[in-house]
Amino acid sequence: MNKLSVKPKPVLDATLSLVDKVEQNLRDYFAEANLQPGDAIPKEAELALTMGVSRTALREALSRLRTLGLIESKRNRGIILTQPDILGSFERVLNPMLLDSATLQDIFELRLVLEMGITDFLFIRKTKENLDRLELLVKKEEETKDKFLKNRYDVEFHSMLYEISGNQTLLRFQKMLLPIFNLVHSGQIISKSEVKNAVTHRDLLLDLQQGTPESFREKMSIHLKVYLDTVEE
Repeated sequence: MNKLSVKPKPVLDATLSLVDKVEQNLRDYFAEANLQPGDAIPKEAELALTMGVSRTALREALSRLRTLGLIESKRNRGIILTQPDILGSFERVLNPMLLDSATLQDIFELRLVLEMGITDFLFIRKTKENLDRLELLVKKEEETKDKFLKNRYDVEFHSMLYEISGNQTLLRFQKMLLPIFNLVHSGQIISKSEVKNAVTHRDLLLDLQQGTPESFREKMSIHLKVYLDTVEE
């Protein structure tokens, strides 16, 4: 399809606010015109005329898209599409002080799902070097009696698992969750339950070294059971 032959549709939907409708129509236009990162979009005056809206409404919609990282202004080129940062907007608002307890709980439960899900990547991408780093970390945790340090090593152990997974998006997401981990350890989000025959970081490390994805996943489930038991149905 010729990109130049596709025009943004007029704004007709009465169920949304005007700016919401303009934003949605622009998104639809980008997709239908098969615009790619680096492609320029029509000038504001042309877009406003084609969509039948004021330039004020159009600029507000473009401002939203710019905030989301979908477009940017380039000198001598006007407005172009960009490669969106899929975690950028989420990162801006992921402040535990700005979120209610229910949202924080949901995000923490997402962390539990992720840690169960990266098992296969760990076994595919583990190396002697990163296993040795885990070994040193586990030794530090075992040798200290300081509660603060134990919590710190707990976070570092799980952070290193994300690193070993080799998935940069997951690793970045995990780093964004670190402030929430601190609230977990302080008991503000979720309380630990008591688990018999609990699985330690040492147990997880040994299984990562000598076990299988299936056995590791089972041990991780037990390791996280102190949190999973308190998740509401």
